[in-house]
Amino acid sequence: MTAKVSFFRVGNGDMTLITLQSGRTILIDCNIRAAADDPNDETADVASQLRARLRRDDADRLYVDAMILSHPDADHCRGLEKHFHLGPIADYDADGDKIIIREMWSSPMVFRRACRSHTLCNDAKAWNREAKRRVKVFKDEGACKANERVRIMGEDEDGKTDELAGILVKIDEVTWEIDGSSEDLFEARLLAPLSKSEDEEEEEALSKNDSSIIIQFSLASEQGSDPVLFLSGGDAEVGIWERLWNRKSSTPKHLAYDLLQTPHHCSWHSLSWDSWSDYGEDAEVSEDARNALGQARSGAKIVASCKPIQDDDCDPPCVRAKREYEDILDEVNGEFVCVGDDGPEPLEYEIGRGGLTLLKAAATRRGPTLIGVTPQGHG
Repeated sequence: MTAKVSFFRVGNGDMTLITLQSGRTILIDCNIRAAADDPNDETADVASQLRARLRRDDADRLYVDAMILSHPDADHCRGLEKHFHLGPIADYDADGDKIIIREMWSSPMVFRRACRSHTLCNDAKAWNREAKRRVKVFKDEGACKANERVRIMGEDEDGKTDELAGILVKIDEVTWEIDGSSEDLFEARLLAPLSKSEDEEEEEALSKNDSSIIIQFSLASEQGSDPVLFLSGGDAEVGIWERLWNRKSSTPKHLAYDLLQTPHHCSWHSLSWDSWSDYGEDAEVSEDARNALGQARSGAKIVASCKPIQDDDCDPPCVRAKREYEDILDEVNGEFVCVGDDGPEPLEYEIGRGGLTLLKAAATRRGPTLIGVTPQGHG
């Protein structure tokens, strides 16, 4: 099969499914609102859409091979307890038919910063409990159990992850493994959350958003074909993108992308320190943040996971941020797309030898329409 990236229409929130050439799946965040579960509501039924894209194991249980929580905001983990099995796999309730998370990709740093100034929702607390439970199993038994794996994304402070080498992915490391085994035609480079700043004032200013997991994925469907680079950054704001550019300006290929999911739902705060509502057109763009988010390759697509973008004072989404992304794409003959437009089926890109192909909704019974071009090499 061909690799695919599916962006579910969840309003101002993130819910993205990567399906690899092998059929294995990686879910980045979830935002399954109560209205989406109501058959009498027109909100897209993203839970059913997700389930239709997943496989079942030999025990007829739905599963994702890996799930990443970029950070613990409600619009990134809403619906977790209702739709996913949490706890020992031995306690799985077949009648409930919840989705198994075979491997969690979780960051302790993001929860540390979140708890300092942010009240976690119940779904976020549930994720944190389950991740800690799986880590404890690893510590006690020296290995993870099947269907209960966990990977720690980034080192924690004060050496708290020093004993977790077997499940730890450090910043700038590239992993080829999912659920305990290597995967062909796949790479994931961890770029953030960045470690604790030595500057106490700078560290104190960092929020849960600034600890978002940022990953550059490399995805291909055929041996020998150029991979598509997909950059996912949660809700990371301007300060983190500035720090990333300071670290990566000499190796900008680590920030390159053919497909970018705009951080924080096309928020102006990922590109500027100035408030859009306060300064309007006088708000200044951070050059370093724009450089970090501006490494688009030829024919790149930038996808905003948000409600429809209006020319108003809202943020997010912010019309000025949209214009900045469109300016970035003008230089590479790319395209900006908002997930909130159209629907209700997910916005999906297939990854083939010709690059990115936008797939029409299955209900239209029409074939794919090629909108991409062959990506350039890594350079």
